[in-house]
Amino acid sequence: MLDLPQRPRRNRKNELVRGWIRETTLTAGNLVYPLFIFNGGGRQPIRSMPGRDRLGQDALLDEIANARADGIRAVVLFPAVEESLKTRDGSEAWNPDGLVQRSIRAIKERFPEIFVITDVALDPYNSDGHDGIVSADGRILNDETVEALKLQALSQAQAGADMVAPSDMMDGRIGAIRQVLDQSGFTEVSILSYCAKYASGYYGPFRDALDSAPRFGDKKTYQMDPANVREALRELRLDEEEGADAVMVKPAGPYLDVIRLMREHTALPVAAYQVSGEYAMIKAASMNGWLEEKRIVLESLLGIRRAGASIIFTYYAREAARWLAD
Repeated sequence: MLDLPQRPRRNRKNELVRGWIRETTLTAGNLVYPLFIFNGGGRQPIRSMPGRDRLGQDALLDEIANARADGIRAVVLFPAVEESLKTRDGSEAWNPDGLVQRSIRAIKERFPEIFVITDVALDPYNSDGHDGIVSADGRILNDETVEALKLQALSQAQAGADMVAPSDMMDGRIGAIRQVLDQSGFTEVSILSYCAKYASGYYGPFRDALDSAPRFGDKKTYQMDPANVREALRELRLDEEEGADAVMVKPAGPYLDVIRLMREHTALPVAAYQVSGEYAMIKAASMNGWLEEKRIVLESLLGIRRAGASIIFTYYAREAARWLAD
Protein backbone atom coordinates (compact mmCIF):
# COMPACT_ATOMS: atom_id res chain seq x y z
CA MET A 1 0.00 0.00 0.00
CA LEU A 2 1.22 3.50 -0.84
CA ASP A 3 2.26 5.72 2.06
CA LEU A 4 0.25 8.83 1.13
CA PRO A 5 -0.51 11.46 3.80
CA GLN A 6 -2.60 13.38 1.23
CA ARG A 7 -5.38 11.55 -0.55
CA PRO A 8 -7.63 14.12 -2.33
CA ARG A 9 -10.10 11.38 -3.24
CA ARG A 10 -11.21 11.26 0.40
CA ASN A 11 -12.99 14.56 -0.31
CA ARG A 12 -14.84 13.00 -3.24
CA LYS A 13 -16.04 9.79 -1.65
CA ASN A 14 -19.76 10.62 -1.48
CA GLU A 15 -22.19 13.40 -2.36
CA LEU A 16 -22.30 14.80 1.16
CA VAL A 17 -18.53 15.29 1.30
CA ARG A 18 -18.38 16.56 -2.28
CA GLY A 19 -21.00 19.12 -1.30
CA TRP A 20 -18.88 20.34 1.61
CA ILE A 21 -16.05 21.37 -0.69
CA ARG A 22 -18.09 22.42 -3.72
CA GLU A 23 -16.80 25.85 -4.79
CA THR A 24 -19.43 26.93 -7.32
CA THR A 25 -23.20 26.82 -7.17
CA LEU A 26 -25.71 27.28 -9.96
CA THR A 27 -29.37 28.09 -9.30
CA ALA A 28 -32.39 29.19 -11.29
CA GLY A 29 -31.79 32.64 -9.83
CA ASN A 30 -28.68 32.95 -11.99
CA LEU A 31 -30.61 32.38 -15.21
CA VAL A 32 -32.28 34.81 -17.63
CA TYR A 33 -34.61 33.43 -20.30
CA PRO A 34 -34.32 35.04 -23.76
CA LEU A 35 -37.63 35.19 -25.65
CA PHE A 36 -38.26 35.96 -29.31
CA ILE A 37 -41.49 37.86 -29.97
CA PHE A 38 -43.44 38.82 -33.08
CA ASN A 39 -46.61 40.63 -34.10
CA GLY A 40 -49.20 37.91 -34.45
CA GLY A 41 -50.67 34.94 -32.67
CA GLY A 42 -49.40 31.55 -31.63
CA ARG A 43 -45.88 30.30 -32.18
CA GLN A 44 -43.48 30.18 -35.11
CA PRO A 45 -40.79 27.48 -34.81
CA ILE A 46 -37.22 28.64 -35.40
CA ARG A 47 -35.63 26.22 -37.84
CA SER A 48 -32.06 26.64 -36.61
CA MET A 49 -33.02 26.49 -32.92
CA PRO A 50 -35.10 23.33 -32.40
CA GLY A 51 -37.39 23.70 -29.39
CA ARG A 52 -37.41 27.51 -29.52
CA ASP A 53 -40.16 29.58 -31.12
CA ARG A 54 -41.09 33.12 -31.97
CA LEU A 55 -43.98 33.98 -29.68
CA GLY A 56 -47.13 36.00 -30.26
CA GLN A 57 -48.46 37.88 -27.23
CA ASP A 58 -50.70 35.11 -25.87
CA ALA A 59 -47.98 32.53 -26.39
CA LEU A 60 -45.47 34.87 -24.74
CA LEU A 61 -47.58 35.16 -21.61
CA ASP A 62 -48.13 31.40 -21.53
CA GLU A 63 -44.39 30.79 -21.89
CA ILE A 64 -43.61 33.19 -19.06
CA ALA A 65 -46.23 31.53 -16.84
CA ASN A 66 -44.56 28.17 -17.45
CA ALA A 67 -41.07 29.60 -16.96
CA ARG A 68 -42.19 31.21 -13.70
CA ALA A 69 -43.50 27.83 -12.52
CA ASP A 70 -40.07 26.36 -13.34
CA GLY A 71 -38.39 28.96 -11.13
CA ILE A 72 -37.32 31.55 -13.73
CA ARG A 73 -37.75 35.14 -12.58
CA ALA A 74 -36.10 37.16 -15.37
CA VAL A 75 -36.68 37.36 -19.13
CA VAL A 76 -35.14 39.35 -21.96
CA LEU A 77 -37.13 40.25 -25.08
CA PHE A 78 -35.97 40.22 -28.72
CA PRO A 79 -38.42 41.36 -31.43
CA ALA A 80 -38.87 40.00 -34.93
CA VAL A 81 -40.06 43.13 -36.73
CA GLU A 82 -41.97 43.16 -40.02
CA GLU A 83 -40.01 44.37 -43.03
CA SER A 84 -42.59 47.10 -43.61
CA LEU A 85 -41.63 48.71 -40.27
CA LYS A 86 -37.88 48.71 -40.87
CA THR A 87 -36.29 52.04 -41.82
CA ARG A 88 -32.81 53.49 -42.19
CA ASP A 89 -33.06 55.19 -38.78
CA GLY A 90 -34.87 52.32 -37.02
CA SER A 91 -37.53 54.68 -35.63
CA GLU A 92 -39.93 51.82 -34.86
CA ALA A 93 -37.57 51.04 -31.96
CA TRP A 94 -39.02 53.90 -29.90
CA ASN A 95 -42.65 53.61 -31.00
CA PRO A 96 -44.60 53.71 -27.68
CA ASP A 97 -47.04 51.21 -29.20
CA GLY A 98 -44.34 49.03 -30.74
CA LEU A 99 -44.02 45.29 -30.26
CA VAL A 100 -41.54 45.43 -27.38
CA GLN A 101 -43.36 48.22 -25.57
CA ARG A 102 -46.72 46.42 -25.79
CA SER A 103 -45.11 43.19 -24.65
CA ILE A 104 -43.51 44.82 -21.61
CA ARG A 105 -46.84 46.29 -20.52
CA ALA A 106 -48.63 42.96 -21.01
CA ILE A 107 -45.99 41.09 -18.98
CA LYS A 108 -46.02 43.63 -16.17
CA GLU A 109 -49.80 43.65 -15.99
CA ARG A 110 -50.00 39.87 -15.57
CA PHE A 111 -46.64 39.14 -13.90
CA PRO A 112 -45.50 42.27 -12.05
CA GLU A 113 -42.85 40.27 -10.22
CA ILE A 114 -41.09 39.13 -13.41
CA PHE A 115 -37.90 41.11 -14.05
CA VAL A 116 -38.06 42.35 -17.65
CA ILE A 117 -34.85 43.12 -19.53
CA THR A 118 -34.92 44.73 -22.96
CA ASP A 119 -32.44 44.78 -25.80
CA VAL A 120 -31.29 48.24 -26.86
CA ALA A 121 -29.99 48.09 -30.44
CA LEU A 122 -31.28 49.05 -33.87
CA ASP A 123 -30.60 45.89 -35.86
CA PRO A 124 -34.13 44.42 -35.55
CA TYR A 125 -35.56 47.74 -36.79
CA ASN A 126 -32.89 48.85 -39.23
CA SER A 127 -33.49 48.20 -42.92
CA ASP A 128 -29.72 47.78 -43.27
CA GLY A 129 -29.59 45.10 -40.56
CA HIS A 130 -26.92 46.90 -38.56
CA ASP A 131 -26.89 47.88 -34.89
CA GLY A 132 -26.32 51.48 -35.91
CA ILE A 133 -27.48 54.06 -38.43
CA VAL A 134 -25.64 53.68 -41.73
CA SER A 135 -24.31 56.65 -43.71
CA ALA A 136 -24.67 57.02 -47.46
CA ASP A 137 -21.13 55.72 -47.91
CA GLY A 138 -21.70 52.64 -45.71
CA ARG A 139 -20.19 53.79 -42.42
CA ILE A 140 -21.88 53.05 -39.07
CA LEU A 141 -22.55 56.44 -37.50
CA ASN A 142 -21.73 56.32 -33.80
CA ASP A 143 -23.08 59.56 -32.35
CA GLU A 144 -26.25 59.63 -34.45
CA THR A 145 -26.92 56.04 -33.37
CA VAL A 146 -26.49 56.92 -29.69
CA GLU A 147 -29.19 59.57 -30.03
CA ALA A 148 -31.54 56.89 -31.39
CA LEU A 149 -30.59 54.45 -28.64
CA LYS A 150 -31.48 57.06 -26.01
CA LEU A 151 -34.99 57.28 -27.47
CA GLN A 152 -35.28 53.49 -27.59
CA ALA A 153 -34.15 52.96 -23.99
CA LEU A 154 -36.41 55.73 -22.69
CA SER A 155 -39.39 54.26 -24.52
CA GLN A 156 -38.72 50.84 -22.99
CA ALA A 157 -38.38 52.34 -19.51
CA GLN A 158 -41.66 54.20 -19.94
CA ALA A 159 -43.33 50.91 -20.86
CA GLY A 160 -42.10 49.33 -17.61
CA ALA A 161 -38.74 47.66 -18.32
CA ASP A 162 -36.71 46.90 -15.19
CA MET A 163 -33.37 46.85 -17.00
CA VAL A 164 -32.24 48.02 -20.43
CA ALA A 165 -29.38 46.18 -22.08
CA PRO A 166 -27.53 48.07 -24.83
CA SER A 167 -26.05 45.42 -27.13
CA ASP A 168 -24.94 47.74 -29.94
CA MET A 169 -21.32 48.45 -28.89
CA MET A 170 -21.47 52.13 -29.86
CA ASP A 171 -19.05 54.38 -27.96
CA GLY A 172 -20.57 56.50 -25.20
CA ARG A 173 -24.03 54.98 -25.21
CA ILE A 174 -24.06 53.90 -21.55
CA GLY A 175 -23.49 57.42 -20.26
CA ALA A 176 -25.97 58.92 -22.71
CA ILE A 177 -28.69 56.41 -21.78
CA ARG A 178 -28.03 56.82 -18.05
CA GLN A 179 -28.39 60.58 -18.40
CA VAL A 180 -31.66 60.48 -20.34
CA LEU A 181 -33.15 57.89 -17.98
CA ASP A 182 -32.19 59.90 -14.90
CA GLN A 183 -33.38 63.19 -16.35
CA SER A 184 -36.73 61.55 -17.16
CA GLY A 185 -37.22 60.17 -13.66
CA PHE A 186 -36.19 56.56 -14.33
CA THR A 187 -33.35 56.43 -11.84
CA GLU A 188 -34.39 52.91 -10.75
CA VAL A 189 -34.10 51.41 -14.24
CA SER A 190 -30.83 49.46 -14.44
CA ILE A 191 -28.40 49.32 -17.35
CA LEU A 192 -26.74 46.05 -18.32
CA SER A 193 -24.01 46.88 -20.80
CA TYR A 194 -22.97 44.39 -23.44
CA CYS A 195 -19.45 45.44 -22.50
CA ALA A 196 -17.46 42.85 -24.44
CA LYS A 197 -19.60 41.71 -27.35
CA TYR A 198 -17.47 39.92 -29.89
CA ALA A 199 -17.88 39.79 -33.68
CA SER A 200 -18.64 36.10 -33.40
CA GLY A 201 -19.74 33.38 -35.76
CA TYR A 202 -21.96 31.96 -33.01
CA TYR A 203 -24.84 34.39 -33.67
CA GLY A 204 -26.20 32.79 -36.84
CA PRO A 205 -29.35 31.15 -35.44
CA PHE A 206 -30.24 34.36 -33.54
CA ARG A 207 -30.16 36.37 -36.76
CA ASP A 208 -32.26 33.65 -38.38
CA ALA A 209 -34.79 33.99 -35.55
CA LEU A 210 -35.10 37.77 -35.99
CA ASP A 211 -34.24 38.10 -39.69
CA SER A 212 -31.73 40.73 -38.59
CA ALA A 213 -28.56 39.80 -40.45
CA PRO A 214 -26.64 42.74 -41.98
CA ARG A 215 -27.71 43.46 -45.54
CA PHE A 216 -24.10 44.24 -46.39
CA GLY A 217 -20.68 43.95 -44.78
CA ASP A 218 -20.21 42.80 -41.20
CA LYS A 219 -20.17 44.18 -37.66
CA LYS A 220 -16.43 44.22 -37.10
CA THR A 221 -16.17 48.02 -36.85
CA TYR A 222 -18.20 47.99 -33.64
CA GLN A 223 -18.19 44.47 -32.18
CA MET A 224 -14.89 43.29 -30.68
CA ASP A 225 -12.19 41.25 -32.39
CA PRO A 226 -12.28 37.63 -31.12
CA ALA A 227 -8.47 37.76 -30.89
CA ASN A 228 -8.55 40.41 -28.15
CA VAL A 229 -8.94 40.23 -24.39
CA ARG A 230 -7.12 43.28 -22.99
CA GLU A 231 -9.41 45.50 -25.03
CA ALA A 232 -12.29 44.27 -22.86
CA LEU A 233 -10.73 46.01 -19.85
CA ARG A 234 -10.85 49.34 -21.67
CA GLU A 235 -14.53 48.83 -22.45
CA LEU A 236 -15.14 47.78 -18.84
CA ARG A 237 -13.49 50.89 -17.42
CA LEU A 238 -15.50 53.19 -19.68
CA ASP A 239 -18.82 51.46 -18.94
CA GLU A 240 -18.19 51.67 -15.20
CA GLU A 241 -17.43 55.37 -15.47
CA GLU A 242 -20.55 55.96 -17.57
CA GLY A 243 -22.88 54.33 -15.04
CA ALA A 244 -23.42 50.69 -16.01
CA ASP A 245 -25.01 48.56 -13.28
CA ALA A 246 -23.80 45.26 -14.72
CA VAL A 247 -21.57 44.18 -17.61
CA MET A 248 -21.98 41.43 -20.20
CA VAL A 249 -19.61 39.14 -22.07
CA LYS A 250 -21.06 37.65 -25.27
CA PRO A 251 -20.72 34.83 -26.32
CA ALA A 252 -20.08 32.91 -23.11
CA GLY A 253 -18.56 29.49 -23.75
CA PRO A 254 -15.69 30.48 -26.08
CA TYR A 255 -14.88 33.53 -23.93
CA LEU A 256 -14.61 32.13 -20.41
CA ASP A 257 -11.23 33.82 -20.06
CA VAL A 258 -12.88 37.20 -20.69
CA ILE A 259 -15.57 36.47 -18.10
CA ARG A 260 -12.84 35.64 -15.57
CA LEU A 261 -10.92 38.82 -16.45
CA MET A 262 -14.06 40.92 -15.98
CA ARG A 263 -14.80 39.26 -12.65
CA GLU A 264 -11.31 40.03 -11.40
CA HIS A 265 -11.43 43.71 -12.43
CA THR A 266 -14.89 44.93 -11.40
CA ALA A 267 -17.19 44.96 -8.42
CA LEU A 268 -20.20 45.05 -10.75
CA PRO A 269 -22.22 41.91 -11.51
CA VAL A 270 -20.88 40.10 -14.56
CA ALA A 271 -23.32 38.59 -17.03
CA ALA A 272 -22.64 36.18 -19.87
CA TYR A 273 -24.78 35.10 -22.81
CA GLN A 274 -24.84 31.46 -23.89
CA VAL A 275 -25.76 32.42 -27.42
CA SER A 276 -27.85 30.81 -30.13
CA GLY A 277 -24.93 29.02 -31.76
CA GLU A 278 -23.95 27.43 -28.46
CA TYR A 279 -27.55 26.32 -27.96
CA ALA A 280 -27.81 24.97 -31.50
CA MET A 281 -24.63 22.91 -31.19
CA ILE A 282 -25.69 21.30 -27.92
CA LYS A 283 -29.21 20.68 -29.21
CA ALA A 284 -28.04 19.16 -32.50
CA ALA A 285 -25.52 16.88 -30.81
CA SER A 286 -28.13 15.82 -28.27
CA MET A 287 -30.77 15.14 -30.91
CA ASN A 288 -28.25 12.94 -32.72
CA GLY A 289 -27.49 11.00 -29.56
CA TRP A 290 -23.88 12.18 -29.47
CA LEU A 291 -24.17 14.02 -26.14
CA GLU A 292 -26.30 13.69 -23.01
CA GLU A 293 -28.26 16.94 -23.14
CA LYS A 294 -28.99 17.46 -19.43
CA ARG A 295 -25.45 16.72 -18.38
CA ILE A 296 -23.84 18.92 -21.04
CA VAL A 297 -26.20 21.86 -20.47
CA LEU A 298 -25.65 21.91 -16.72
CA GLU A 299 -21.90 21.43 -17.11
CA SER A 300 -21.66 24.28 -19.63
CA LEU A 301 -23.68 26.62 -17.42
CA LEU A 302 -21.65 25.67 -14.35
CA GLY A 303 -18.50 26.46 -16.32
CA ILE A 304 -19.82 29.92 -17.15
CA ARG A 305 -20.76 30.42 -13.52
CA ARG A 306 -17.35 29.17 -12.34
CA ALA A 307 -15.62 31.62 -14.66
CA GLY A 308 -17.34 34.43 -12.76
CA ALA A 309 -20.74 35.16 -14.28
CA SER A 310 -23.55 35.66 -11.78
CA ILE A 311 -26.12 36.34 -14.53
CA ILE A 312 -26.41 33.86 -17.39
CA PHE A 313 -28.62 34.39 -20.43
CA THR A 314 -29.46 30.96 -21.83
CA TYR A 315 -32.14 29.47 -24.07
CA TYR A 316 -31.95 26.44 -21.81
CA ALA A 317 -33.16 28.46 -18.80
CA ARG A 318 -36.41 26.55 -18.27
CA GLU A 319 -34.90 23.10 -18.72
CA ALA A 320 -31.91 23.97 -16.55
CA ALA A 321 -34.14 25.30 -13.77
CA ARG A 322 -36.14 22.06 -13.75
CA TRP A 323 -33.02 19.89 -13.82
CA LEU A 324 -31.48 21.85 -10.97
CA ALA A 325 -34.63 21.35 -8.92
CA ASP A 326 -34.59 17.56 -9.41
